[in-house]
Amino acid sequence: MSARLKIWPLLCGIVAATGCAHFESKPLAPEKSAAQFDARRLDDPGLKKFLAQNLGHELPGWPLEKWDLNALTLAAFYFHPDLEVARAQWRVAEAGALTAGARPNPSVSVSPGYDGGIPDNYSPWLIPVTFDIPIETAGKRGKRIAEAEKVAESARWSFVTAAWQVRSNVRNSLMDLQMSGRRAALLQAQFAAQTEIVKQLQQRLDAGAISRPELTTAQIAMNKSQLDLSAAQAKRDDAHSRLAQALGVSVAALDGVNLEFDFSADVPDALTTADARGVALRGRADILGALADYAAAEADLRLQIAKQYPDLHLGPAYAWNSGNAGDSQWSLGVTLELPILDQNQGPIAEAEARRKLSAAKFVALQAQVIGAIDRAVAGLESARKQLQTGASVLAAAEQQQKSVAAQVQAGVAERLDLSSAEIELNSVRLAQLDGNAQLQSAVGALEDALQSPADSIAAVIRKISPENPNPSPQ
Repeated sequence: MSARLKIWPLLCGIVAATGCAHFESKPLAPEKSAAQFDARRLDDPGLKKFLAQNLGHELPGWPLEKWDLNALTLAAFYFHPDLEVARAQWRVAEAGALTAGARPNPSVSVSPGYDGGIPDNYSPWLIPVTFDIPIETAGKRGKRIAEAEKVAESARWSFVTAAWQVRSNVRNSLMDLQMSGRRAALLQAQFAAQTEIVKQLQQRLDAGAISRPELTTAQIAMNKSQLDLSAAQAKRDDAHSRLAQALGVSVAALDGVNLEFDFSADVPDALTTADARGVALRGRADILGALADYAAAEADLRLQIAKQYPDLHLGPAYAWNSGNAGDSQWSLGVTLELPILDQNQGPIAEAEARRKLSAAKFVALQAQVIGAIDRAVAGLESARKQLQTGASVLAAAEQQQKSVAAQVQAGVAERLDLSSAEIELNSVRLAQLDGNAQLQSAVGALEDALQSPADSIAAVIRKISPENPNPSPQ
């Protein structure tokens, strides 16, 4: 018996150690992670594999000769740290489902006692052993699992929403970069024409053919063109930096990269029809996430109501009296909490309030989405009309410039007239460029509102893996 008692601690230790997790320290190294960030490039072999998997075909060459919106979006999915944050939150929620499904462990208690008054017993020691076996009632475990699954589903849709936000940021920054580059080129031509006018007027002033105010007016216009050019160049540099940030790489990673934005791309008419609102309300990630939040709140309410019913605890026990069989005892205890003073009314009230809050948030989000869709559709139609009007004005300005150029060549008009016509043409081109930018902004706003771009990237977002494709630490 002494040997049996000595082996019990060993057996308990083995049982406790079986399946236990062990802590592994993983300290953060800011210098290392910053160096890894700076080392990111668009010719990364892992990025090549990721693009080939999601584009559905082998790449013609590597690195790509041109990086369009889709390729840059996939690069952002590969690099951007915001997606890893959303991905980690998703994994946390999935781990919560494991916690919810755990069953309560039984417990054992040993309470050695001493009784010297037992007759004819060679040892006064008593060794009672009591077990506690909890039994959950009212299906609490299943309700916990249902709630945790809905929370995990909401986290998944939050990840998809984060992916759409990354896509939107890449599109907007790439469009701004291309637009500001085109604007800078037009303003450069505008400034050159203004400089030529000032030069010709200076010659006329020196010859006494004009007055000083005429030259001053031209100089002011030239200086304004120069300021506009500097502002456009600064905006281009800022858009370049914002694009790097949207991709999750350093600015140096874009050096020498040929970027392309298809300004001719438009959205299908189907996205501007009356059923677009229904498509968005049935398929937007944040809408589906809000529905999952409401379902989780309902599951929590069910769980809190179930907690009104107390759990059952079985307590079998055995008392061993130093080998005296006549004095050893078996017993079976049952413990049940009496719901007299508290019937879980407080948590039930909180759960009901949270369900109402989830419902209110869903309705508010739905109204916000409807408003965004309506504004985007109206903005797109307005931008299309404005661009069509601008096209006719641009055609007239181009015709006027050609006519003046022919007159100069024929000797019936002066070089100054041609410079003025070129300035007028560039002004119209700048206005048309602004109209094109407004159209593309409206297209982007509609894509964001519908979460349905006119390309294959939507399918990529829906199937994107919960595992980070970029193995380097964030």
